[in-house]
Amino acid sequence: MKAVLVLFDSLNRHMLGCYGGTRVPTPNFDRLAARAVRFDKHHVGSLPCMPARRDLLSGRLSFLHRSWGPLEPFDDAFPEILAKQAGTYSHLVTDHFHYWEDGGATYHTRYDSHEFIRGQEGDPWKAMVQPHWERLREMYHGRQFSTARRDYRAQNIVNREFIRDEKDFPSVQCMQGGLEFLARNATADNWFLQIETFDPHEPFTAPARFRERFVTDYRGPVLDWPRYGRVDELPEECEELRANYYAVLALCDHLLGQLLDVFDAQDLWKDTALVVTTDHGFLLGEHDFWAKNRMNLYEEVAHIPLLLHDPRRPAATGESCAVLTQTMDLAATFLDLFGVAPTPMMEGIPLRALLDGEARREAVLFGYFGGAVNVADGRYTYHRFPPDLRRQEIHQYTVMPTHIWSPFSVEELADARLAGPLPFTKGAKVLQVPVIETSPFFNNYGPGALLEDETRLYDLVADPGQLAPLADATTEARLATLMAKLMAANHAPPEAFARLGLAPP
Repeated sequence: MKAVLVLFDSLNRHMLGCYGGTRVPTPNFDRLAARAVRFDKHHVGSLPCMPARRDLLSGRLSFLHRSWGPLEPFDDAFPEILAKQAGTYSHLVTDHFHYWEDGGATYHTRYDSHEFIRGQEGDPWKAMVQPHWERLREMYHGRQFSTARRDYRAQNIVNREFIRDEKDFPSVQCMQGGLEFLARNATADNWFLQIETFDPHEPFTAPARFRERFVTDYRGPVLDWPRYGRVDELPEECEELRANYYAVLALCDHLLGQLLDVFDAQDLWKDTALVVTTDHGFLLGEHDFWAKNRMNLYEEVAHIPLLLHDPRRPAATGESCAVLTQTMDLAATFLDLFGVAPTPMMEGIPLRALLDGEARREAVLFGYFGGAVNVADGRYTYHRFPPDLRRQEIHQYTVMPTHIWSPFSVEELADARLAGPLPFTKGAKVLQVPVIETSPFFNNYGPGALLEDETRLYDLVADPGQLAPLADATTEARLATLMAKLMAANHAPPEAFARLGLAPP
């Protein structure tokens, strides 16, 4: 068996042609869907970027215990399990620079080898001690211009001085790295390849030939990086931001097509699995918001694409599947492809078992650490917030106390204590760290960042756009019971129930 995972960042399901999208032609996503199973009710788990990847590698939800952080020593990472139990070689090629920050530093070393492509967003890549700030200030919209040291926007401006031709774009180089792996290793057996690009994550920067397809009336400086928050831009600015996302999406489709060409030329379809998905979606003005992290977990963010070609099921081409799935199922799926059973700590279910009817979910659970806990059952979505986001009792459980860019502060750690062992920590005690408002994550993607905090129930059949919350006490009670059941299955700590006013089952 051989397997390829293509992981995009912030890829919107509803914009892909195979999911009904019409604004951006996506012939290669559609081409893959014709040879794969399309999962129609695939969801996120833990959010945002690195929590999603922890779910993906470990096969269990992390957001009820931990914010953005590294893999923990007790986490089961499927590439390592494949190496130990099946002798499977794993390789990661990526331009996702969060792997090289404090909060992601234990992920890429779980693979046998890895290749890092530089230059995306705020990757601290090129060094310019005294950039020509006055010249650059004229080139970029004021909302995405900065001269501050260690600011993603300032570093991105510097990086873009060195990304001129199409071949320079990190995502283009990333796919090329994956294709080089295939050129060297396609005839070998027993390997796993992960091609992971930061695109179409903001800033929405694509080669000119992709951007020129989407014409707007905007005539100002570069504007391709939306704020995280409510829409207050002029209409032409909104259209420019969307057009730049469309351009990067078109680039992603092109890159996927390069991979599919290799699958065709070498007939890899007969013995190589291919999975294409994302970590989460991205709001482009829907619900009057940009991006993620600041608002309710609407369908545009939480309901994500998943396409699977499994060579063990050659007849399953162009099919759709309506069973509930989520990111943590991928770890169990890749183990299953190579004949390895999921570990006892994994909550994920192999996609094969879900397709064959061997397992079913009543609902899926997802969310941000410290925000709402959310549940979806295929028809309804229920988003339950604590009464007061800033005064809730909540703790981080970790032995790897780092945030995205820094270790936990000494102020955070002052009241930490040893707890556990917890049911999933394999006998290890962990730090129980109270969340405080001066935590670096608190106002970035934590409780202090949220602009919405209202508990809501939506009926996706009657209201697919989630425009009108539903008042239905019976359905809410049923979903609250399901929520508590799934939280208990994840070994949520007692305060996780208390903050939501739920009784543990």
